[in-house]
Amino acid sequence: MTYRDFPMPAGLRRTVPGGSEAGGTVEEPAPAKASATVMLLRPGTGTDGPELFVLKRAATMAFAANMLAFPGGGVDPRDADPDVPWAGPDPQEWARRMNTSVEQARELVIAAAREVFEECGVLLAGPDARSIVADLTDPVWDEERDALLSREQSFAELLIRRNLVLRTDLLSLRAHWITPELQPKRFNTRFFVARLPEGQIADDRSSEATEVLWAAPEQLLAANDAGEHRMLPPTRVMIEQLARAASLDDALRPAERVWPVLPAPVEHDDALWMRAPIDEDGNGLPPTVAARI
Repeated sequence: MTYRDFPMPAGLRRTVPGGSEAGGTVEEPAPAKASATVMLLRPGTGTDGPELFVLKRAATMAFAANMLAFPGGGVDPRDADPDVPWAGPDPQEWARRMNTSVEQARELVIAAAREVFEECGVLLAGPDARSIVADLTDPVWDEERDALLSREQSFAELLIRRNLVLRTDLLSLRAHWITPELQPKRFNTRFFVARLPEGQIADDRSSEATEVLWAAPEQLLAANDAGEHRMLPPTRVMIEQLARAASLDDALRPAERVWPVLPAPVEHDDALWMRAPIDEDGNGLPPTVAARI
């Protein structure tokens, strides 16, 4: 099968661009904001597989309210700053992996690192290309996060002042999903995976979340099946991929090739579903294949 259908999440606009579902009117799709999200992993308990860090988004959030998600968010204009101290694959290499411009690749990688620090206090940076900050328990780091959230400082300013370099080698690209065109708030999201740095703690200070937890991917999937935790289709597919990993190292490997996934609305028995052009492993399909679905 070259696609997979998901029930349409509640709360989506009942309008199908180019169609006429449920009496809706045809509308131009909203622009999809460039964004990045990070799946943080750590060794599992009593198993070779990983545990995954997830947040339950607050009910007040305009996107994915009350759903499980990974730390992440939209690109900030200052994420384009070329002065960010950089270690690991350079922006040109990231552009090749993401099939995008060098400028956007830089923004997405910096946004991924910035968001994971803002939302859960994990900093993928160190004094040099071979080390990483291990202890962030000093309250001054909370002040640094607050200054980022209030836009009093940029991520580049934080790193430069602290004499740190961004460790882009700690990130691996796993997927690229674009919010369906019928949704009023849309994102063009790259999914990264990273190991929780030794000595650091992912916390629950984010105002965007009401709950955070570490769990094995299989536990999260079982909870979703039981109706205990809701999640959007990309989140579900990413967790399924992690559940198939034979080990933590396996889960941290980048995808061999990442194609964008843009789900489209389809109808089953007068109900609206989302059809995602993905293979049986949850990977995006080449554009020439996806266009035929």
